[in-house]
Amino acid sequence: MDLKRINDRITVSGQIEPEDVATLKAAGFTTIINNRPDGESSDQPEGAAIAAAAAAAGLAYHAIPLGREGVSPEMVEKTQAALEGSSGPVFAFCRSGTRSTTLWALSQAGQQDAGEIIRQAGEAGYDMSHLAGHLTTK
Repeated sequence: MDLKRINDRITVSGQIEPEDVATLKAAGFTTIINNRPDGESSDQPEGAAIAAAAAAAGLAYHAIPLGREGVSPEMVEKTQAALEGSSGPVFAFCRSGTRSTTLWALSQAGQQDAGEIIRQAGEAGYDMSHLAGHLTTK
């Protein structure tokens, strides 16, 4: 896993395996958000397997798949709810971490300054400057 810390509350990465969940738990994460739709790639584990590993480890798990249909307000709301409902650090993943970072950034609109959101994402290696117009209002 190539973990990319955005801030104290959220870290993202590309695809994980069910056996990675124990490492995430040991690292202090309390919640996993899966932003990758099942079936995108033949070598990708099913979300249900990661959900089962999360449950066995005592971690909260949220499936908020972001596919070709694009971002919806419901996805942003679910991301915000998962972040707010977490008792500790949140780990989100997709294929590369970009979709997870996008949903995090949009969920922070109106809560953090747009420039700060873009800066934090950039320091983690994700350019979210194209979202600037969407980050100033909720």
